[in-house]
Amino acid sequence: MSDTTDNRPEGNDRSDSVEPSPQHETTAPAAQTQSAPSPRSDVPPMPTRSPAAAAAAWPPPAAGTAAPQPRTSAGDYASAPSGAAAPSGQAFGPGATSAHPTLVMPESASAGPRKKSSAPRIAALLVAAALVGGGAGLGGTYAGLSLWGGENASSVSGPTAITVNDPQDVNATAAVASKVVPSVVTISATGSQGGGTGSGVVLSRDGYVLTNTHVVTLDGQTGNAKISVTTSDGKVYAATVVGTDPTYDLAVIKLQNATGLTPIEFADSSKLNVGDATIAVGAPLDLPNTVTTGIVSALNRSIQVASSAAPSDGSDQQQQEPGEESPFRFDFGQGQQSQSASQTIKIAVIQTDAAINPGNSGGALVDDEGKLIGINVAIASAGGSSSGGQSGNIGVGFSIPSDIAKRISSEIIENGSATHGLLGASVQDAASQQGATTTGALVAEAVSGGAAQAAGLTEGDVITAFNGIPVTNSIDLTAQVRALAAGAKAEVTYLRGGQQKTAEVTLGSMPAS
Repeated sequence: MSDTTDNRPEGNDRSDSVEPSPQHETTAPAAQTQSAPSPRSDVPPMPTRSPAAAAAAWPPPAAGTAAPQPRTSAGDYASAPSGAAAPSGQAFGPGATSAHPTLVMPESASAGPRKKSSAPRIAALLVAAALVGGGAGLGGTYAGLSLWGGENASSVSGPTAITVNDPQDVNATAAVASKVVPSVVTISATGSQGGGTGSGVVLSRDGYVLTNTHVVTLDGQTGNAKISVTTSDGKVYAATVVGTDPTYDLAVIKLQNATGLTPIEFADSSKLNVGDATIAVGAPLDLPNTVTTGIVSALNRSIQVASSAAPSDGSDQQQQEPGEESPFRFDFGQGQQSQSASQTIKIAVIQTDAAINPGNSGGALVDDEGKLIGINVAIASAGGSSSGGQSGNIGVGFSIPSDIAKRISSEIIENGSATHGLLGASVQDAASQQGATTTGALVAEAVSGGAAQAAGLTEGDVITAFNGIPVTNSIDLTAQVRALAAGAKAEVTYLRGGQQKTAEVTLGSMPAS
């Protein structure tokens, strides 16, 4: 028996029926100035400087003066050779959960600045945008406000431009957008029964792109969708699927004959704080290069979402009772609806109020330095059903933390698939048990020979933390375990007879889907 929640019917307490309405959404296309020549495919990508380093180099060099070469960070995708996989990051698990809103996958057609925002920070971001902006026509010789052509620069209309009407009054969001938009693409997937659009994040100069499984499979409807990808500068590429990971709803595709793309820069999502600024970039409702802002609303969150592409091996599943409709579903645009799903996935997420809508799936959630902190994956709807029209942003969106996304995408690029940890225990919500005095995940059974039994866990133990992250129910625990790779070690905190104990667990491997 593997990690599962109990089979009690879910969703009966989710009775909200208010249709959500979009908010805080603006469309900001990527600036078009003089286009820089496409870089040679055999030349390593130009690394980006940190905003602090870039600020130290402000103002920009005079015309005709070569800018100094920035230092390379060996851990970034952007500094890896073309086609190379990024190193795995430490997985980030969930904790507290809010299960009541209906969660909807924003698949087919989502910040306020930090307190110490300052002109040097904006200047540094502008320099960084100039250094990495070649993929969007932002030549490397441009820096600072010259990014937009000087004091008399006019706005550039069209779907591939970041419009800046007053380059003398630019805020941090505009600077971040100019840096990030070239690293985000629009994905169109077409199957025999229809199609839809989503977003993706560029991982390498030669065309590896990270997105959601439900984007490229139309929520499990097809395994061989025709995929077309449009970059922020309007170029269109055919793409093929490198691998999918239905367990965490992530996928990697490869653009054909692509060179000189602008890889996203990864941040460490485990260092986020509630209240940190967030910026979502993607193609909601098939509107490319859309930028919205918000904050990190909550961390250590986990959600359960119905997925037709979920693994069918019986592990990590919540089987529905006949006739029971799951309150969690994908949200398809262009008249498409998700097919009925009888299985679910449990994933760790960052909660944000940056506007996320159908089509933002697979796109970027970045911090105020333009570094990736999450892959947008789901939204909450105030209504209990996706029928009768589409649900939109209500200020509660979810992104898969970048640490998890980096590990899984790296494994997919290397092996075509990703691994996930297995605890080897059947667990239930501790708070739902008669006479319960605490929240957590109650061990109903420790499978013989499994990781939990080997670590000394037994029936009746209540797991309250996993690697130091609070566990309030069985969904939290499963999402945390799945976030780690097979064979990973983790510290489990649990209660036995009222006494708190800890144990080190070496996770098993979830069967391949």
